[in-house]
This record gives sequence, structure tokens and C-alpha cells, in this order.
Amino acid sequence: MYSHDSKNKALIMLRLTGDVEKTARMSGVPGRTLRRWAAAAAKPRQRSRGAKFEPYGDEVRGKAMEMARGGASCREIAEARMGGRSKKPEGDEPAYTGFGGGPEERIRQLELENDILRGPSTFLKAGSLDAMSNMEKTVLIDKLRLETDRPLRELTGSLRISKSSYEYCRAKDRHAQLRADIRRIFDGAGGRRGYRYVHNELREEGAVVSEKVVRRLMAEEGCRVAYLKRRRRYRSYRGEISDAPPNLVERDFRAGGPNELWLTDITEFKLPSEEKAYLSPVIDCFDGLVVSWRIGRRPNAALANGSLEDACRTLAPGQRPVCHSDRGCHYRWPGWIGICEGNGLVRSTSRKGCSPDNSACEGFFGRLKNEFFYHRDWSGVTMESFMELLDEYIRFYNERRKKQSLGWMSPMQYRISKGLAA
Repeated sequence: MYSHDSKNKALIMLRLTGDVEKTARMSGVPGRTLRRWAAAAAKPRQRSRGAKFEPYGDEVRGKAMEMARGGASCREIAEARMGGRSKKPEGDEPAYTGFGGGPEERIRQLELENDILRGPSTFLKAGSLDAMSNMEKTVLIDKLRLETDRPLRELTGSLRISKSSYEYCRAKDRHAQLRADIRRIFDGAGGRRGYRYVHNELREEGAVVSEKVVRRLMAEEGCRVAYLKRRRRYRSYRGEISDAPPNLVERDFRAGGPNELWLTDITEFKLPSEEKAYLSPVIDCFDGLVVSWRIGRRPNAALANGSLEDACRTLAPGQRPVCHSDRGCHYRWPGWIGICEGNGLVRSTSRKGCSPDNSACEGFFGRLKNEFFYHRDWSGVTMESFMELLDEYIRFYNERRKKQSLGWMSPMQYRISKGLAA
């Protein structure tokens, strides 16, 4: 059995949400019971106070019409003793003054004022009505709506808060816990993952919320990923030192399986000490896994050749991936060409000065620098420590960094789910 108070709260919640199933989950009341209560509440109510209502007879209506024709006002007609019905209370003056309306309305206003005055002293921080903020007024209104059957217009008017301000504060308060969770997830990712990542993490924690709401709340909370404007980056082009292979990829960076299409390039990191580090990775287009990488102080042939040789050691017999790069000098020297030919790799190069031809690799560099390098204070960090941290991040990228395109799994997790790795 449900108490009268529980029933009223469930019905008010149903009116607020307009959804029986959602209200059933929130209140713990079965949907069938909620529908039965709602149907019963929709029927005309019987008078519980005052004299029993009886239709006016022809005699009473005729007398009222005569008084109206004689110039009597509506108040005079209402106050007249018609058919023995007089709403005027006994005594010369009522015990309450300062309110408009009849006795029932005055009692209702007194009860409302009493409820409102008790609010600040029971659960609000404010000591008086004048000290209440709009958010506190909203909390009080929600409490009174659950405990009484007073309409919203009456409550907002008595507390002197507009309906739009009430709805704004109510929506903001409704997402208070969600805002805290968003901030926690965003800060936990170092402020370098966007709303799609935050939305997926919330879903994994059991929250039911749309991407649109997460994006809006992140903007309101100032959770914005800071992207650095592109600076002049390192260029390895040194002219046409050898014949360049054709562009076999044509910006189609999809691969049906591992070790079918590799991308490579070199990027630069400049520390406050003016020292520079260079990264040469080999990336598999199947899932974005960094197959191999080398980090060094010089963008030389040993750096590029070393990462390619490491990648070739992972090939199974018969695998001959296409290895796509830009037209940098590292990929035109005899050493690089010899490694490709010795391992059966098919060379492919971008067009001259056309970075979009290798955009998937450029995108990896962009994510790497935004999440790991930019907007961090590297003062006092030695080059050896920096290279160790960069190496750790790439391992994290392969093993634990979730990607939406992989069903929110990391590249290694994705390969394990497909039975491609142990």
C-alpha cells in the first residue's frame, strides 16, 4: 500500500515529466498503478469543504436577473441572501485582514504564506525571504509542489520569481550532478578530450544523457579543449633527389586488415630550453595502431630507417603493406629504398607540397601534440625525461586511449576483440 503523500508526489512528478515509464523508474511506483491514479485524478473532484453544491433554481436565477436589471452590481447580487445561501461569515469583522478575495481564498493565502515562511528555516541557507536567491526559491517551489497541490503560477507569484527564471534554475539544478561528473571526466583526461569522449564515459558509468546536452553543459562549465594554432613545422623536403613513386593511396586511408597500409612522417617538438626532439612513427591504417616509432634529437636517416626496420619485424610471412609517406628526403635516400625493397614493401608518396595527401598521419600528430605536448609547462624538463614521457604516451595511445571509430576501444583492445592479438 502506498501512503497518500507518496501518491501525491508520484502524480506531481508525472505532471512534471509527462512520461509514465520515466516517472515509474524515478518514483518506484509501477506504471499500471500510476495510470490508474492519473485516471482517477482526472475525474471531477467532489467538494470536500463548504456547503454541498446544489444548482440554483429558477426562483434564485430570476431574482438575480431582477437585481441586475435594477442596476445592482455583481458583488451586491452575490452578497444577497438568495435561497438561504450567505457566504458572509458571522461577526462584524473577520479575524484576518490584508488579503483580497473571499474567506476560502484568504485562508488559502495564509496557508501559502505559512508554508513559504517555514521553507527558509527548514532546509534553505537563507535566513529570510528577502535573502533568498533565485536558486533557493526554485528549490522551495519544487518542495511545495511535491507537498501541496498549489499551481506553479501561484507559487512563483508569491515568491516574486518569473517562470522563466524558475525554469532556468530548475534545469541548472537538475544537471548539478551531471555537471560535476563532466568536470571530473574532462579534468581526468587532462582537458584534452572532447564531448564525444566525455559522453561515452558517462554512458559507461550508467548515465542516460544525449551528446547535445553534454556538449552544452561542457560549454557552460568552460570545459573547452584548447587547440594551438598551427605553427611553422619542420619540413624534410630537400628537392627531387630521386624518382618519386606515385601516390597509390589517393587520400583513401582505409585498410581491411592489419599491415595492409602504413603511413609515416617525422614531427618536431621544441622545448623551452630550445632543445628539439623528433618522432618518426609508422602507423597502421587498419586501426591507427602505432606499429613502431623512434625518438631522437636529429631528423636524420637513422631515425626514419630505424622506425621502418622495427615495423618490418612485425610482418608475418607474405605480408607486403603499402608504405605511404611525403616527399621528404628521408624517404628518397638509398637506405630507405633498400629497406622497402628488402621487405617487399610497396612505396607510395604524396604530391609535392600537399599535406592532405598524408592527412591521416598529420591528424595523428595533431592529436598527439594537443593531448600530450601543447598547453603544458615543459620548463626544467630534460630532453631525456621528455623522450621517456613521449614514449610512455605512445604506449598509452596504443593500449588504453579509446577511439570512437573503434567502438570506444583502444587500437590494441580492438585487435584483441577481433582475435588479431593476444
